[in-house]
Amino acid sequence: MALAPPTSLMFKVQRCKPELVAPAKPTPYEFKQLSDIDDQEGLRFQIPTIHFYKHDSSILKEIRDPVKVIREALAQTLVFYYPFAGRLREGPGRKLVVECTGEGVMFIEANADIMLEQFGDVLHPPFPCLEELLFDVPGSGGILNCPLLLIQVTRLKCGGFIFAVRLNHTMSDGAGLVQFMMAMGEMARGACAPSILPVWQRHLLQARDPTQVTCTHREYDDMASTVVVPIPLNDDMAHRTIFFGSTEVTALRRFMPHHLKQCSTFELLIACLWRCRTIALLTNPQEEVRVLCIVNARDKFNPPLPNGYYGNVILFSVALTTAGKLCKNPLGYAVELLKKAKNNVTEEYIRSVIDLMMIKGRPHFYGVGSFVVSNVTRAGFREVDFGWGKPFYGGPAKGEVGAIPGVSGFYIPSKNSKGENGIVVPIALPVQAMERFQNQLDILLAEGPFSHL
Repeated sequence: MALAPPTSLMFKVQRCKPELVAPAKPTPYEFKQLSDIDDQEGLRFQIPTIHFYKHDSSILKEIRDPVKVIREALAQTLVFYYPFAGRLREGPGRKLVVECTGEGVMFIEANADIMLEQFGDVLHPPFPCLEELLFDVPGSGGILNCPLLLIQVTRLKCGGFIFAVRLNHTMSDGAGLVQFMMAMGEMARGACAPSILPVWQRHLLQARDPTQVTCTHREYDDMASTVVVPIPLNDDMAHRTIFFGSTEVTALRRFMPHHLKQCSTFELLIACLWRCRTIALLTNPQEEVRVLCIVNARDKFNPPLPNGYYGNVILFSVALTTAGKLCKNPLGYAVELLKKAKNNVTEEYIRSVIDLMMIKGRPHFYGVGSFVVSNVTRAGFREVDFGWGKPFYGGPAKGEVGAIPGVSGFYIPSKNSKGENGIVVPIALPVQAMERFQNQLDILLAEGPFSHL
């Protein structure tokens, strides 16, 4: 089921002059290397998230200004997470290093002439007027020599507020960002220190000596020799957010043979979207297509990484086949590929990726014929509490991120207009491809016999 965003919603935002918020106390001046996962080309971009908070008098014991509270909490939190207040520099071999200068992160105070209720009962990307709620301060959006975080707090007429963040992805993954925001929430609620202290130790994910690529990594195939664009882009891109509730999931499970009946909902839905998307793009049957599922690999290490490690610990599990096989085989074929790909991600696989980064010069993941999906259902974005309770929505601010338009997507927990819990997945495709995509999806979700699909 496609969900329509309130794109017609217009409102004015008045912003104060952007400022730099530095740590509340002096912090060490030093240089800290990123890990060999952090500084790969595919993570050298900004990733935005957004949180919407209601005004709830039953939670707030006194009137508090969210801008003041969050600004002070940010300064206090940066004492512990002081690398965020520094700037990235690039050294020999494209190695990224944080110069811990204590300059601070970019902070914007704003007011909007709108109430939270006007956004509707269901919130999901794309959000109306996002560029006003997370303003791109000129000169702040680079990877090197720029603030590593940009934060905007926007007061709403109803007493609620919107908290938006833009993160330099080389510094942290979603889990690391949530850890930082949870620490800010604790400080905002009166704590003197975060309950989970940050751990840098990026050397734990550095390349081995000697390096040894022991696994096959089709997610980093060489794209240098191809001139094929990842997706047939044009200026007229369509954006649609697909909701999957229990009805839709049950319909798709009817395709699964007995041995796949217990596959995860994530595997089932991504297999469905991958197949529909490939058909919609009229992909050459002989062309290779792949899904790159972003895996939080923190539980793959023995001994475990230290609690509090906030760097990138994400890998791609890659399912690969030809477009012809994907589209002609039953849906269970794609699910089998996804399950096998997930099982391939072991600690040795991770070490092999790290070594490949060093050998190949920190390459970008393969984008031609790829569909990149990140599951944020367990990332914790909806748990961040600054004293106003949990957010009405917390998660990705955009349906897609990264340098390659139309390739990435998120798997986001949400509700529909009836209040039913489910998953939303934002999709971006050229207009005509989007219509073919919707037709294919409708066929899969239709009632009746499914033997021909």
